[in-house]
Amino acid sequence: MTHDSSFLLGYIVRTHGTTGDVVIFLDVDYPEDYEDLDSVYFDIRGDLVPYFIERFNLQKQAKAIVRFEDVNTIEKAQALVGTSLYLPLDSLAELEEEEFYYHEIKGYTVVDEVQGELGIVREVYSLNGQDLISMEYQGVEVLIPTAEDIVLKADKENKKLLVNLPEGLLEVYLENGSDSDNTPDDAD
Repeated sequence: MTHDSSFLLGYIVRTHGTTGDVVIFLDVDYPEDYEDLDSVYFDIRGDLVPYFIERFNLQKQAKAIVRFEDVNTIEKAQALVGTSLYLPLDSLAELEEEEFYYHEIKGYTVVDEVQGELGIVREVYSLNGQDLISMEYQGVEVLIPTAEDIVLKADKENKKLLVNLPEGLLEVYLENGSDSDNTPDDAD
């Protein structure tokens, strides 16, 4: 399995107890959908390696206490802290036609209802509970909130993301982008 054929499920946050259990953070919308997993893939130095789950106990705030097969000491568990966990893309639930997963829209053309084609989706960031779509527009990175009234739908057939940007959003980024290029003159 490769990174291109998988999605990030979460990562190991810390150890739990002294017998090899770990706490994982599930970086997904519905953590309860993953309670019955048999295995996950660990990113070990860029390679995805399968690890089998012996016990999975879902906790609050998208965390779970997990026991992996052959991880039975605190030392083995500690070595895994910070490891990213992946699953195959085909294990994702089917979405409605206009819905999308973030990894799907990378490379899509952003089309505003008023201004037309704007740029290409480069990345999607999850920051403090707010998800933002990164688009390059006139050489400047523009961050678009993923609110339903802003991001309207994904046209998967034509690889387009239809948006209704708030008035002035692009101008804010263009003004900030031009300010950072101009350095103030030194005062004599």
